[in-house]
Amino acid sequence: MGVSSFFKNLFGKALVSTNEEIGIQTEEKASYLEKAETFAEETFSKAKDASEPILEDVVEYASQAKDIVSEYVEKATHTINDIIDSVKEANEEDESKPIYNKVVDDNEEPIASAD
Repeated sequence: MGVSSFFKNLFGKALVSTNEEIGIQTEEKASYLEKAETFAEETFSKAKDASEPILEDVVEYASQAKDIVSEYVEKATHTINDIIDSVKEANEEDESKPIYNKVVDDNEEPIASAD
């Protein structure tokens, strides 16, 4: 019986020692994890606070740009319509002058001169 109680005491102490080491390592890792989570939360909060004014400015500038572009689109539409109307009027007044130019196909053979 002396040998069996020796082995029980020996292995029991080794297991207790190993469990204690594992517990300490687990606590250290949990502490690092908590620190990392806290750091990430603080960093995210700071980034969010810093970006809010910028996002508000972006929304305001985008709205202004939309208004300006809308104004120019309207003016361009009127100008194009005026040009189309004036071309139509010019064509109706003088039908002897066509308003188009002849388009030459690049593949067309050149015309031989009659020298």
